Amino acid sequence: MMLLQTILAFFGVLGVLIIVHELGHYWVARWCGVKVLRFSVGMGKVVYSRKIGPDQTEWALSALPFGGYVKMLDAREGDLGDLPPEELKREFTRQSVWRRIAIVAAGPLANFLLAIAVFAGLYSYGIPEPTPKLRAVAVKTVAYQAGLRGGELVTEVNGEQIQIWSDLRWKLMRLALEKQPAVLTVVPNGKSAASAYTVTLPLDSLTLKDLEADFLTKLGVELGRPKAVLGKILAGGPASQAGLRDGDVILSVDGALVTDGLAFVELVRASANKPLEIRVLRGTQELSANVTPAARVEGGRTFGQIKVEIPVAPEMINASNPPHIALVKGIGKTWDTSVLTLKMLGKMLVGEVSWKNITGPITIADYAGQTARIGWVSYLSFIALVSISLGVMNLLPIPVLDGGLLLYYSLEVLTGRPLSERVGEIAQRAGLGILMALMMVAVFNDIARLLS
Repeated sequence: MMLLQTILAFFGVLGVLIIVHELGHYWVARWCGVKVLRFSVGMGKVVYSRKIGPDQTEWALSALPFGGYVKMLDAREGDLGDLPPEELKREFTRQSVWRRIAIVAAGPLANFLLAIAVFAGLYSYGIPEPTPKLRAVAVKTVAYQAGLRGGELVTEVNGEQIQIWSDLRWKLMRLALEKQPAVLTVVPNGKSAASAYTVTLPLDSLTLKDLEADFLTKLGVELGRPKAVLGKILAGGPASQAGLRDGDVILSVDGALVTDGLAFVELVRASANKPLEIRVLRGTQELSANVTPAARVEGGRTFGQIKVEIPVAPEMINASNPPHIALVKGIGKTWDTSVLTLKMLGKMLVGEVSWKNITGPITIADYAGQTARIGWVSYLSFIALVSISLGVMNLLPIPVLDGGLLLYYSLEVLTGRPLSERVGEIAQRAGLGILMALMMVAVFNDIARLLS
């Protein structure tokens, strides 16, 4: 069932992005007066088609779902000598270079507009996400040295207001790439906004390899969790046998303070068959209990459990914005993501970032399935992010991609004459080779992730 859901979610993402991208080309081509012969979702052999409209444009579904195309009236694809003059005026290569640029650029632009619309809609609707409240900060980390101790609510980063945890992570990643310090405005735990103060978090110690992993943990910045308060206790389990009760607050284990519920869970899981002295607060009274977590095998590894529910979910907020602010945030999110994608690609080219970050259809399908199972908000966010990636990749100056065509037409603007057919043919072959190499790297990375 999960496999079927993953497949459906993957083709849902593909379908939306392909249709939106090709509609961009189609609409602008029609607006420029170019005749569109076929609009195809998919590549290869046409399996279904229907002609619609005054131009009898063929709307088609093709056999290979990985792509799509808009076929226009084009003199490069056959002799058009039999066409009347009014039809020849609608041929693609007879259009001005600026119209051709507009038609080609419209596909990637449509992907960016889709991302903006999705993000703006989500920001307006309200995205339930964790608040940017910090967990207890480990000693000898950058965050501890900057003065953070845990429990603080981060409200601004370098003067930009933030509401949710993902905003904090995103802004810190962007600043780390630029080797700039982060000035955090924080409100102490349980205090009012009037008691806010700033701390400067230096990020120059982070390497690009750190950014590919969990860089926030290395900084000492982790998502805040609730206190270790016992919930429902299962009868007959180690916690019940030790006399622990619902509502007990865990203070320490073997003399070491317990910062939150997640820390307690992690400690118990690492202590299978090991006696633990647990200090708890019950009402106003402090008590001690000796508990030995039972062993449980999961995936070939042994974990401890005491059969009690521990709340570890972070504090959540439904951050919604007025439509005009949501639109501005949607544009900003799309721009920032596009810039970050380009920077990461540039660092891959110079060897500063691993090529393992290039993902292919298997990883995209996996993430599509995961986000679909989480909920429609996560799924739509994933569609927006992939749409941005598709837009950026299509604008790269690689022949066979939209960016390659835009490069040709830009040279035509500068020189006053189109690129020669011979040069164009050689460039197309080179571009196809580059594209195939990238696809092979992406598929190899996908398989390596599955095997690991």
